[in-house]
Amino acid sequence: MSTRRHILLVEDNPDDAELTRIALEEGGLVNQLIWLKDGAEALAHLLDDPARELPELVLLDLKMPRVGGLEVLRRIRGDARTRRLPVVILTTSSEDVDLIDSYDLGANSYVRKPVDFDQFTRAVQQLKLYWLVLNEAPPLPRSSPS
Repeated sequence: MSTRRHILLVEDNPDDAELTRIALEEGGLVNQLIWLKDGAEALAHLLDDPARELPELVLLDLKMPRVGGLEVLRRIRGDARTRRLPVVILTTSSEDVDLIDSYDLGANSYVRKPVDFDQFTRAVQQLKLYWLVLNEAPPLPRSSPS
């Protein structure tokens, strides 16, 4: 695994994005956190520039304007360069169809955002611990020079 690549947070709600940032920082995050506000921005970030370094982890909301999280996940898994990228769905959706569709499309994990701030903070910190410390992800293809 390479050294401390960034984390990509794809979240349309600025309050949830800020809470996620705070929770990660309080948990000792040393990776850069890049916040993108919708799925279209995420797809451009991940797929438009083959020389751009891929994130270590994608935290992906489902219900977003322009391009939703399920379509982002579908496109990530459909691209040879990004298909092994760890993607965690971090959403308020409690719909079983979203859970099932997320796993069917290749999500690595599905986490419902707790409403309580302390529970939310603990959940995000546990995600960080697992995905950035304990988990051993497969190598990603090298970025190609421009």
